[in-house]
Amino acid sequence: MNSRFSAIFTALAAAALFGAATPLAKVLLGSMSPFMVAGLFYLGSGVGLGTGILLRRLRTSGSENGHHRINRAEWPWLAGAIAAGGIAGPALLMLGLSSTPAATSSLLLNLEGVLTAVIAWVVFRENVDVQVFLGMLAIVAGGVILSWHPGETGVPAGALLIVGACLCWAIDNNLTRKVSAHDAMVIACLKGLIAGPVNLAIAFATGASLPGAGTVGAAMLTGLAGYGVSLTLFVVALRHLGTARTGAYFSVAPLFGVALSLLMWPELPHVSFWIAAASMAFGIWLHVRERHEHEHTHERFAHAHRHRHDEHHQHEHEFAYSGDEPHTHPHVHLPITHSHAHFPDVHHRHQH
Repeated sequence: MNSRFSAIFTALAAAALFGAATPLAKVLLGSMSPFMVAGLFYLGSGVGLGTGILLRRLRTSGSENGHHRINRAEWPWLAGAIAAGGIAGPALLMLGLSSTPAATSSLLLNLEGVLTAVIAWVVFRENVDVQVFLGMLAIVAGGVILSWHPGETGVPAGALLIVGACLCWAIDNNLTRKVSAHDAMVIACLKGLIAGPVNLAIAFATGASLPGAGTVGAAMLTGLAGYGVSLTLFVVALRHLGTARTGAYFSVAPLFGVALSLLMWPELPHVSFWIAAASMAFGIWLHVRERHEHEHTHERFAHAHRHRHDEHHQHEHEFAYSGDEPHTHPHVHLPITHSHAHFPDVHHRHQH
């Protein structure tokens, strides 16, 4: 039970950090082009996490470093995730924002959670029950209420580009799930180091210039927290909760963004804020009280990830084992049939 709530808290923490980056990005957009902001955010994420990974390895003996390597067969999944979520998504969003009112854009961005869940349920056959589905609807409804501005009429052509960006990020979320058993910091770092330079190249190609050192530092630090640490937590949540549920929790990010905006620019929250907060809280409550339990069979498979010797990890070691837990190494799961409450995590991606 504790691990269950820990995974949920991890997903919500990822949403909080990402949501908090939005009002900060609004401040930075006053002095930089959108592509420059995106590029510095991603670059700050990649450089910051890369530094953290290097320091972590220097503190350890290095005996586990090789076990964090992504297999050759998994690289296409990660490459697809980076291309869709780190390059195509931001490009489509920035192009769409140039001709779409802010209110309409905020409303459309709620589609990411919906599309993420639809792809997870339809394409990757992730299990869903009525309670989880209703919880997803409540969270998305809260996002719609939060971003709805009466008086805005019509959907401009740029809206299609924003919808395309949401689809790219939904694909990114589902492809990242395929490699979520690996080191989350490494995955997030690679995304930042690739997406950052690409977005900066677009910014420079469109005539943007690099701002002052102070602004660059502020943008990169914001990116480290709002993109880097947030994405790291998101990948960890994917590992334990599955794509649709993690995407649902992450959909509350706008609520944290609005809350921070109210602190930065104090004003009395509109009634829609409290209605949206109640709707999202209700959706989270439905997800938290979910209990999915049935007899299921684990097929034999091998992978490597950080683990403890629980009911799914009863294996021998082919090396001198010190007894430290958790630890990382390649291991084999033997076939087993049992029944217990579970999420569609890395060990429970079976059909129903």
